[in-house]
Amino acid sequence: MSQPMPWHTLQPDLFTRAQALLDDEWLARDEALAPVLPTVLARQVGQDWHKAGTFRHHLVGVARALALWQQPREVRLLGLLHSVYGNAFVDLVKFDPERERARVRELVGERAEELVHVFCTASRAQFVQRVLAGRIEADGSVVLDDRVLPPDTVAAFIVVSMADTAEQWFSWQEDIYAGFPEVTRRPQATHWAAALWPGPMRPASGMYAQISRLGAALRHPVLKNLLPTPPVFDGCQRDLSAGDEAAATSLYWSVIQQDQPLVDPAAAIAVLEQAARLNPWVGEPQMVLAQLYLITGRHAEAKAAAESALQCFSCWGNAWDKRVQWDAWMAWARILRQGADTGEWPERLDKLNNVALKPEAS
Repeated sequence: MSQPMPWHTLQPDLFTRAQALLDDEWLARDEALAPVLPTVLARQVGQDWHKAGTFRHHLVGVARALALWQQPREVRLLGLLHSVYGNAFVDLVKFDPERERARVRELVGERAEELVHVFCTASRAQFVQRVLAGRIEADGSVVLDDRVLPPDTVAAFIVVSMADTAEQWFSWQEDIYAGFPEVTRRPQATHWAAALWPGPMRPASGMYAQISRLGAALRHPVLKNLLPTPPVFDGCQRDLSAGDEAAATSLYWSVIQQDQPLVDPAAAIAVLEQAARLNPWVGEPQMVLAQLYLITGRHAEAKAAAESALQCFSCWGNAWDKRVQWDAWMAWARILRQGADTGEWPERLDKLNNVALKPEAS
């Protein structure tokens, strides 16, 4: 007997919060971020390359996740500005940490600027290593080689690190930063195929397991009540193993690459169902399943899968499969849910181009 599918129930409040972040205007409505954004944009962040997009895409994506997770003002500002002084991983210095700290402090306030400065100047790799190793002191602090981070800073850095990693990690970065936070120096000429950006755009094979472990650290007795808990991984109560994540990604990608039989979708459905069982915390495998269910006339299962996918998308605020952006995944999942509700789905390929979300299905 096959295992039941781990569908999530779509939480209306969380979905409503996610819907409010689907257009760029949400930034103009955010009381903390709106006054700061013009100054950041004036530093040409929209023109800088960054991983799967531009630096603006990245900063906004991190801030969007933190807004979705209902983080306080200082943490949302840290998300928007988390790399603007540069750091060991990024040479994008948008504000000079020697001469412009007062300018940033005037812009965002003393506490937010201090968080940004420490986040940029402390060893991020060492911080992640210590947290993953369980080296959080009884009082909630983390001891680095050059400083001690107090509990409120530790909690903020964990939450922002979760959002930061989820926003940017995909196969290209996974290859060039293999083993993060322990990074091996590999010669580019030898590993030239890994260097070719953006690569195949395969989702991460091991990083979300690491994010789940960061979230688990927020269960520390001192840290657990300092900030709102991100909704991912069932409110950071569940862990994802690296083996399950790797297997789920491989199964999902085999369907995307059409490595399954192309005439009958039964094999692809079975493969995606197993991917969703192994990693039920990301929406894209469930969303593709919803479409296959619709194609085969399994409307009740399609609705369950589509709503579960929407719940996952609403938890993250960023895409796991970065071939398209988060808002596009949300839009297609809502189309699929609508098709499941109405029992209508195009039988001809060309009619897929015509599907649209009806107001009552919003």
